[in-house]
Amino acid sequence: MASAVILYDEDCGFCRWCLAKLLAWDRRGSLRPVPLATPEADRILGDMPRDQQMSSWHLLAPDGRLYSAGLGFAPLFRLLPGGAPLAELAARAPRLSERGYRWVADRRSSFGRLLSEGAKRRADRRIAARRSHHVAAASGRR
Repeated sequence: MASAVILYDEDCGFCRWCLAKLLAWDRRGSLRPVPLATPEADRILGDMPRDQQMSSWHLLAPDGRLYSAGLGFAPLFRLLPGGAPLAELAARAPRLSERGYRWVADRRSSFGRLLSEGAKRRADRRIAARRSHHVAAASGRR
């Protein structure tokens, strides 16, 4: 399966924790995490204004389409094992997905304070492992 790029805010502990949960779910390794505000993220997001880049996560699907915020849930869940029912739900209710995403995103600092430092460190390790896996695979060292 071709990989998808998931762009995330590496300065947000809650965002990293959520990403690590997605990476754990992604047993096939189809998600490649890339931090926002990096040269690679800037290339992927093109002319998207910086404030819009930083206002949500983004998914570059294997077919080259770019999705952001709540509208990215359906294509994201389609990539995950067993995610088809959630993908269908998100696809049928895109406004609800977007509103739900915005509600959580607007409170991410509060949610982040609920996470222990240990949980954030474990998330960081999982993300780093996936990033290094993709770097190794790209260089043929797998």
